[in-house]
Amino acid sequence: MKVANGRVPTTKAAYRQFVKERTPGKPILKNAIRAFFVGGAICVIGQLIQMMYAKYLGFDAKSAANPTVATLIFLSAVLTGLGVYDRMGQWAGAGTAVPVTGFANSVASAAIEHRSEGYVLGVGTKMFKVAGPVIVYGVVSAFVVAIIRLLFDRLLQH
Repeated sequence: MKVANGRVPTTKAAYRQFVKERTPGKPILKNAIRAFFVGGAICVIGQLIQMMYAKYLGFDAKSAANPTVATLIFLSAVLTGLGVYDRMGQWAGAGTAVPVTGFANSVASAAIEHRSEGYVLGVGTKMFKVAGPVIVYGVVSAFVVAIIRLLFDRLLQH
């Protein structure tokens, strides 16, 4: 690694400047637009699925939410298995991190990556490496919020 004059940077500051001059710029606006449209498209697909459950299967808007989430999880896991979701993620970045589909992608990706280690020690344990802390945080925070609400309700009744 040599600079134009044939000398290697010898100080941290000179090296930082050397790297800064050669690091390509990030297309932040382009990435934000891609993320916005892909994330929005995922949400629109979810809304269409929910409306389909309501119209054709007799669910009301509230009860259609659970099968909609299950369908989105299933679709993102299948697309992850086919390699489509990862290509979308490379192109759209954060747009594919919409909570439900991004979560399903993280679980399915880890399971696929470690399948060679076996079903129990590979798939079974590694797929919750990323998802496990999210599940634990969700359950614990829901419990804490429920306790706080219960206490407030009790205080307001007296």
